Amino acid sequence: MVAVYHAELAEAQADADIAALMARGTARSPFDRLDWLRMLADACLPGERCFLAVARDGDAMAVLPLMQDNDGVRSLANWYSFTARPVWNAESKAPRLLAAIAQSLTPAGAARLSALPEMEAQAMAAALREAGWIAQMAQCDVNHILNLRGRSFAEYWTARPGALRETVRRKGKKGVVALRIASVFDPADWDAYETVYRLSWKPGEGSPAFLRQWAEDESAAGSLRLGIAEIKGQPVAAQFWTVEAGTAFIHKLAHDERAKAHSPGTLLSAAMFEQVIDRDGVALVDFGTGNDPYKRDWMEAVRPRFAIEAYRAGAVRHWKGLARLVGRRVLRGGASGEQALVSARAAG
Repeated sequence: MVAVYHAELAEAQADADIAALMARGTARSPFDRLDWLRMLADACLPGERCFLAVARDGDAMAVLPLMQDNDGVRSLANWYSFTARPVWNAESKAPRLLAAIAQSLTPAGAARLSALPEMEAQAMAAALREAGWIAQMAQCDVNHILNLRGRSFAEYWTARPGALRETVRRKGKKGVVALRIASVFDPADWDAYETVYRLSWKPGEGSPAFLRQWAEDESAAGSLRLGIAEIKGQPVAAQFWTVEAGTAFIHKLAHDERAKAHSPGTLLSAAMFEQVIDRDGVALVDFGTGNDPYKRDWMEAVRPRFAIEAYRAGAVRHWKGLARLVGRRVLRGGASGEQALVSARAAG
């Protein structure tokens, strides 16, 4: 018998099984951790109803982080999230557990989930269809990664583009840029990071208080890697990384355009990669979402990220959205509206 319930985040923290499934050391990334989701909800999503949809079958469990508004349910995530996905602890029972979660969401009438890795996207789309939803899955973004496969930094570096290696060699030889990487949070370092960010090409930080608290928490856990580049004592580039579960996550990077001639961002990136590869011993480097051209110089593979749009056929207030979804199927496949509705329900 599968038991399904929706737990508010504070309530979920008191559930030992949920807390264990979504804890640092068990979770595959910070974005799967319950403590991170709680902080995200409190700092970045005030007023939103943030919760976990949970299904249990004995010791087996699946959890889907969500938030709800008048338009239905959507992934509990924002621009800081590399992924937003369901998690589970029993592969063989996951389809049944996810279908039960999907069924429990019926009153919402509409669901929009992103950005999911391919495996979780396929599992969640199948679960929604199994539970009677009309669901469509489509690629929405990409994720650049580096799989080290046991290589040292030197071995990795020899495979980088020649122009990149030459820039690091020439600019590093001049000794103009001083580099340091901190693993312990220091307010002065964070002030330097914020100074660089304000002087960079990046848009204004969405939730600076959240980012600072996150950095402090990662420092306490030993996961923070904050890189600072300086010229004559003035910060000119900064990068915020974390290391967890064998992966280095690149969250934020910025440089002062006025120092561009000295390539401080490139020099700092090389130092950060050397740190996480040779000293932290990570197996993977994750550059988050987005297809920025410069990522190709540093990374070697691209993974797709997917979005799911789903509706209940009987949810009158969502018929416009359902009609758009079916209409897209008609345009792609040439089917009639009725045929598309049937095929959408059957195949997502």
